[in-house]
Amino acid sequence: MRVFTTFEELEQATGDDLGSSEWVTIDQRRVNQFADATGDHQWIHVDVERAKAGPFGGTIAHGYLTLSLVPWLGSQVFKLATPGAKLNYGVNKVRFPNPVKVGSRIRCHVKIATVTDIPKGKQLTVQHTIEIEGDDKPACVAETVVLLLPQ
Repeated sequence: MRVFTTFEELEQATGDDLGSSEWVTIDQRRVNQFADATGDHQWIHVDVERAKAGPFGGTIAHGYLTLSLVPWLGSQVFKLATPGAKLNYGVNKVRFPNPVKVGSRIRCHVKIATVTDIPKGKQLTVQHTIEIEGDDKPACVAETVVLLLPQ
């Protein structure tokens, strides 16, 4: 895991490939819990029997479930130990080029895209690529934005 303790270290890491998280299995229980939390019970995610005859041969994870794992998986790759507040500012771009079939294993590959000055601190943009084990096409590519506000 890479730990950044200063803004200077973070700025110097712009463009750096930080590596990947551990693999995690996406099981039906997790998908069902996400469906319950969000109210999205579309059959392609939760109806195992019906989904067997569907386009993917089984159920698939919600795209937003995959995206929601980015902070946790990313925390396995790097840590912001810089002083002050760290605020989730949003996402510049998200794409879901490949569905995550239930039972698949995924991991997050992380790269520091940019570190820019803002009036109150720094803005960090991080590229996250969610890979599916054994598949060349990623499940999700997301560019997240974090505000770093010194004390």
